[in-house]
Amino acid sequence: MGPAWFLRMKRWAQHPPSWQRVVFVIAIVAVCLALFAYERFFGWPEWLTPNRFPAGRVVR
Repeated sequence: MGPAWFLRMKRWAQHPPSWQRVVFVIAIVAVCLALFAYERFFGWPEWLTPNRFPAGRVVR
């Protein structure tokens, strides 16, 4: 961690983000966790899996 990160942390501590921004970031993290949990419990849909081709072959 370089000195730039310490300056960034100092600036963030002196001027914290607004509550709206905090709620927005928490909502984005919650949506990502929900998608991850759905994928883990129900699996990846077959129709979203790309077709595999032999290595080195270009499909036109």
